[in-house]
Amino acid sequence: MQQPMPHQLMGYDRAITMFSPDGRLLQVEYAKKTVRQGSTAIGMVCSDGILLVADKRVVDSLVVPESVEKIWQIDEYIGATASGILSDARVLIDRAQLRAQQNRVTYDSEIDTSTVVKDMCDLMQICTQSGGLRPFGVSVLVAGIDNHTPRLFETDPIGIYFQYKATAIGEGEVEVEEILHSEYKPDLSIEEGLKLSLKALKKVLGENFNVERIDAAYISTAEKKFKKMAKQKIEKLASELKDEKKVKK
Repeated sequence: MQQPMPHQLMGYDRAITMFSPDGRLLQVEYAKKTVRQGSTAIGMVCSDGILLVADKRVVDSLVVPESVEKIWQIDEYIGATASGILSDARVLIDRAQLRAQQNRVTYDSEIDTSTVVKDMCDLMQICTQSGGLRPFGVSVLVAGIDNHTPRLFETDPIGIYFQYKATAIGEGEVEVEEILHSEYKPDLSIEEGLKLSLKALKKVLGENFNVERIDAAYISTAEKKFKKMAKQKIEKLASELKDEKKVKK
C-alpha cells in the first residue's frame, strides 16, 4: 500500500498563501519553530510594576555584552523583548516606537499598550496572507503601564496576541513556564520577580548561566518610567540564589 507523501514534498510549504489539506499554514509553523529556537525571554506582572528579563545568549568572549540589545523601550512606560529572529523584532519595535510618537503628536496623549500590540500584530498577520512575503520569525513580549495598571502581552508569528500575568518565550519556554506555574504569585515585587526569573534561567541554561548574558528592565506603577535593571542588582540576586542552593545542600 502506497504511503501518503509528506506535505513538504507535495509543495504545501512553498508559499505562505497555500493551505495544506488539513488546514495548516506550514510556513507559519516553521516561523513558530524559529521562535522556539531563540534565546529565552520572560515577562512578569508584579505588585509594584512590570518586569522583562531576557537571555542575550552571548557565547563569544570577544563580543561586548553591552552591545547586544534584547530589551527595547517603546515609550516612557512601554518596553518589549523578543525571541526568534531579532532583526525581524527590530522592524516591529521601530514601527511601535513610531506609532507611539505619532499618537503623542496627534492626540497629545499616551498610547495604550494594547493599541501598540494590535498595530504590531496587524503587520504580522498581513505577512501570513500575502504572496511573496514570509511570516515574521519572532514573538514579542510587550509590557506597559496603562492607567496605573501593569499589562503584559505576547504576540505570535501568525498575528494573534494574548494578555498574561507571566509568560516566557524562546528555547526555555517549557521549563520556565513550569516554574512560573508553581511559584509565580501576583503579589511578587519586581525584585522578587527578578529573582524568580533568574532562578528559572539558571535552570534552563545550567552551566552556561552567566550574569553577563542576562538583561532586565522594569516599569514601576508609581513612576511609569522604563528603566534598565542595574547589573549590580542582577549580580546580587544571582549570588543570593547560589547561597540558598548551598544552604539546601
